[in-house]
Amino acid sequence: MVESAATLDTLFRSFADSTRRDILKRVCKSDLTITEIARPYGMSFAAIAKHVAVLEKGRLVSKRRRGKEQVISANPRTMTLAAAHLQGYERAWKQRYDKLESLLSSKGE
Repeated sequence: MVESAATLDTLFRSFADSTRRDILKRVCKSDLTITEIARPYGMSFAAIAKHVAVLEKGRLVSKRRRGKEQVISANPRTMTLAAAHLQGYERAWKQRYDKLESLLSSKGE
């Protein structure tokens, strides 16, 4: 699902804005309506809806109707896949640091 470059670009672009990261953090705790999401921000309902649309395009959240309201839910599977992608970079850097440490230790002997 998240493996394609275009999908990864969209996913990580969703994380690029602090408001979206905050919205995602709040929605991870519990499902919220767009009205509930908008409440603590000094933004219009439309601006928050746009942020939610970006998160939805990145597959980090999903929307469903409950009467007249739209309820936003986090998509933990996508976040797990994003974390797995980042862990590949973490392993690569850890190997580089381990190699550097080994080289520095051998020079000191």
